[in-house]
Amino acid sequence: MVAPLVIVAALWGAAVGLLLPHAAYRFSVPEEEDWLGTCPEGHPLAGWIGRNRCERCAETAVATRKATRKATRTKTESYGPGAAGLCLATALVCAALAAATGTRPELGVWLLLAPVGVLLAVVDLRVQRLPDALTLLFAGAALALLGAVALVPEHAGDWPTALYAALALGAAFFGLFLLNPGGMGFGDVKLAVGLGAVLGWYGWGTVMVGTFAAFLLGALYGGLLVLLRRAGRKTAIAFGPFLIGGAFLGLLVGAYAA
Repeated sequence: MVAPLVIVAALWGAAVGLLLPHAAYRFSVPEEEDWLGTCPEGHPLAGWIGRNRCERCAETAVATRKATRKATRTKTESYGPGAAGLCLATALVCAALAAATGTRPELGVWLLLAPVGVLLAVVDLRVQRLPDALTLLFAGAALALLGAVALVPEHAGDWPTALYAALALGAAFFGLFLLNPGGMGFGDVKLAVGLGAVLGWYGWGTVMVGTFAAFLLGALYGGLLVLLRRAGRKTAIAFGPFLIGGAFLGLLVGAYAA
């Protein structure tokens, strides 16, 4: 039963990953700026899902090829994050979650939330921003969906603990933000609420594992940058991807142990 489930989960992740590039491009703007509404050439964009391809740029490229009789490709036909990388990342994450969770009903929640986590990580890596539209959606969806799963037989988690963990982790990160606003963004605080809910589903031990893994991954990455002289000790780095990566590892541990 597990092997077919992993395959289906991987296919689901690959399919959803193909829809993420356009959202990743449009969300990748600095703080307090409107979401991107145009391609690099300034042509208006519509929608939020799919690959990054401007139809007007493509039409211009086709006309140019016909005129020059050369199979050249313009730089603006496709842009932003590539679909292949997002497709592969989401597929691997979903497959790993399916392998760890098995047929328990909370797997459906993990498969719905995983693409949002991948999208958040990509955006934060690109512009060091965690959009409220995604972090708040992640937190609300996690609590609501896990609350529904708690009513289904054979689940292996506890919804009240998920709620308490969401509040506790959010409060802890808010405290870190107040102590060091330059080292902890408020987007990380809001992300911590959703990740706390996910990790808390399997208990406080899972919360500790996921949180420790996040800080460890961030410290290792920062230390590597310093050793390679690509950053200084006070250089700001995007912490969201490490929060998400640590939560992913913690969730795998919690699901296997449940």
